[in-house]
Amino acid sequence: MRILKLQVQMTMDGFIAGPQGEMDWLNMNWTDDIKDYVTKITDPVDTILLGKNLAMGFIPYWTEAIKTQVEGSEKMVYTPKVVFSKTLKECLWERSSIASGELSSEIKKLKAQSGGDMIAYGGGQFVSSLIQENLLDELHLFINPVAIGKGMPIFCSINEKRQYRLMSATAFECGIVVLKYQPLINA
Repeated sequence: MRILKLQVQMTMDGFIAGPQGEMDWLNMNWTDDIKDYVTKITDPVDTILLGKNLAMGFIPYWTEAIKTQVEGSEKMVYTPKVVFSKTLKECLWERSSIASGELSSEIKKLKAQSGGDMIAYGGGQFVSSLIQENLLDELHLFINPVAIGKGMPIFCSINEKRQYRLMSATAFECGIVVLKYQPLINA
């Protein structure tokens, strides 16, 4: 069975974006050690999962970034993507497909297929739903050294206590700490 990883940037106080979706707090001055970590977790990935809102910016950004050979752009462009949306009727992007069914069923179908790992990048509502439905096998939380006070959380939709096992905690030269968690009970 394939595994589903989450890679998400967060503030120290638990937000993935500001109240209006601001991302100006992100530390993007990554050092080689964190780039190596990302390569390690994404090398076995052969499918990227995105919510529609993030896909609208993510896919065009990386499609342009490959033209100037931005590091990591080939992986983001050439890896097939599944965009989760109830409103899109046709796919707008190459190497992408739309999943419009019930989230849990769609993810379980993808996990049952042969292939490598899958990785989810968001956005907020999509990631919250993955957490709520207990569909993630690994959570890679990139904690940026900043607090913003209020914003978009991803753990707000759970209705009961969830327990996770800390698999690793790695501090990187750029100031980001990556916490890798695994759910103790998986759906």
